[in-house]
Amino acid sequence: MAKSTVKFKDSVAEYERIAADIRARKFAPVYLLMGEESYFIDSLADMLAGSILDEASRAFNQITVYGRDSDAGQVVNLCRQMPMMGSYEVVIVREAQQLKNLDKLSLYTTKPQPTTILVVCHKEKAVDRRSQFYKSTAAAGVVFESVRPRDYEIASWLSRFASSHGCKLDAKAQSMLADHLGTDLAKISNELSKLLVSLPEGVRTITAEDVERNVGISKDFNNFELCKAVAVRDTGRALAIAAQFAANPKDNPLLLTVMALFGQFRQMFVLNYLRWQTQRRGVPFPSDAELMKILKVGNIYAIGELKQTSAQWPNRKVFDILGLLREYDARSKGMGGGSAGDGELLRELLLKIFMM
Repeated sequence: MAKSTVKFKDSVAEYERIAADIRARKFAPVYLLMGEESYFIDSLADMLAGSILDEASRAFNQITVYGRDSDAGQVVNLCRQMPMMGSYEVVIVREAQQLKNLDKLSLYTTKPQPTTILVVCHKEKAVDRRSQFYKSTAAAGVVFESVRPRDYEIASWLSRFASSHGCKLDAKAQSMLADHLGTDLAKISNELSKLLVSLPEGVRTITAEDVERNVGISKDFNNFELCKAVAVRDTGRALAIAAQFAANPKDNPLLLTVMALFGQFRQMFVLNYLRWQTQRRGVPFPSDAELMKILKVGNIYAIGELKQTSAQWPNRKVFDILGLLREYDARSKGMGGGSAGDGELLRELLLKIFMM
């Protein structure tokens, strides 16, 4: 199967387009929702399930089947039924990656009925684009591929999610959520939804204090604060945060901390190189807006801090630190031997960074 060229930003844009069509009641006869990121698949499927038919009609004309309990032939027969006292019959196939003889759905999707809407939710991986089912669905309906985000793409998605609900995140709250929740969009969505509900009437900005109170992430002891302390060479503060992490290892896995530090020093490396190009080759230094795109940073304030702190870390040292972080990334995953716990490894890592 050819490797997909779809990126996370493409998935987000396509998700928003399909969601807008659903809200406008512009329905396709067939939807193939596929890919590794389940959040968008579930969200679109739930949107369709709650929008096409009214509540009374769903009891007669909306059928949900699960791949492990069915096969393609049964789904085709369901799709060929006529709706009872309504405009549409809706057939939703959940966990379609477990459906027997999936490609035989092409017997229906090659010529779908105008009175049936078929929604196929195929998680964990994409459907083979060479298959007749994929080709016929792409010709007759909507194919959506859901791609998992990279860690650096989470912050901007968080901002868009909050904005779509009429709110915004301050820089620290955004970083706290991105560092703590990783790239699990379903988990992030749940936590953000709770935060939005908890805001007092009239308040439309989520702060670090809101995150600490409602999500349980300390506003003083987190990866955002640790990275900040390291960047300004505040050894005492960094080691105090590391001690807090060591006391709560389940809430502060070393792997996520190393990733956060690596991301920060990688940004410093790029900034220092751009500065060197300006000084030695006369290349214009990028504007803050351009730097946001180059460094994949979601807010202008972070750019200002990075420009200031990167000057304290020459690239010959940053290069060595990036190598050190790769070593501790491996050790956090159990490679390289040794019996040291996460807390001990983090303290050791920080001391080595400050000695450079």
